[in-house]
Amino acid sequence: MKAKTRLFGEIEIEDEKIIRIDQGMIGFPNLRHFTLIFDSDREEKSIIMWLQSMDDGDIAIPVAVPTELLQDYNPTVDDALLENLGALTPENTYVLVTVTVPREIEEISVNLKAPIVINTDTNKGCQLIVEDDYAVRYKIYDLIKDGKKKAGE
Repeated sequence: MKAKTRLFGEIEIEDEKIIRIDQGMIGFPNLRHFTLIFDSDREEKSIIMWLQSMDDGDIAIPVAVPTELLQDYNPTVDDALLENLGALTPENTYVLVTVTVPREIEEISVNLKAPIVINTDTNKGCQLIVEDDYAVRYKIYDLIKDGKKKAGE
């Protein structure tokens, strides 16, 4: 599938790398097809990736794997909300959280309350609101900064 994107120019994505989010995302209910884009040329692993809409090339949402930032992140989810993704196992479940990057970079945060759950076997995903008392704006600047310091030790 080809897409013209605002951030990445024209891209070609193999069909098996398209993630279907049938219910859309919070704030983007009509966008249903996405792909993950990350900088594979970087020597160091980046915490932030992009969830690029294949339906609207202007929409690319920064996302992160929450356990890279908060190792004990384990939200409670009603299993019925995940049924349409197919059988989930620890091996095929990929969880992302959206990243907010404000003008003041020190205020960068992730939304732990509304993760995106993807079944990597079916490439189906959904965004949901978890029952736990996780923060909508969990600040991560110091975590990223400390992680870069540790990598450079």
